[in-house]
Amino acid sequence: MKDSRLYLVHIADCVDRIEVYTVEGKAAFMADTKTQDAVIRNLEVMCESTRQLPDAWKAAHIEVDWRQVSDFRNFLAHQYLDVDLEIIWNVVANYLPQLKAAVDAMQIEF
Repeated sequence: MKDSRLYLVHIADCVDRIEVYTVEGKAAFMADTKTQDAVIRNLEVMCESTRQLPDAWKAAHIEVDWRQVSDFRNFLAHQYLDVDLEIIWNVVANYLPQLKAAVDAMQIEF
């Protein structure tokens, strides 16, 4: 079994990549399919990694809807033909910062 802290590092790495890939803003994201693919893939992997975190750790950070994060991974993996780039951008712009803050705190706490 892997040390759960490794998943925190992995999640943080995915968040960092997404931030780098989207630094030019929404218009650049919407115009570049490579960036879209990279962001979607990192979101998928990141969401899967959150499933590996101990429930107690997630319970300590109720500001993140961990179930919704997990469900989003399933949506990205299985409903890929229905992925709306506006939703992806909304997640990146409005939900990723909160997840990042929780993961950063977990890296200190645990």
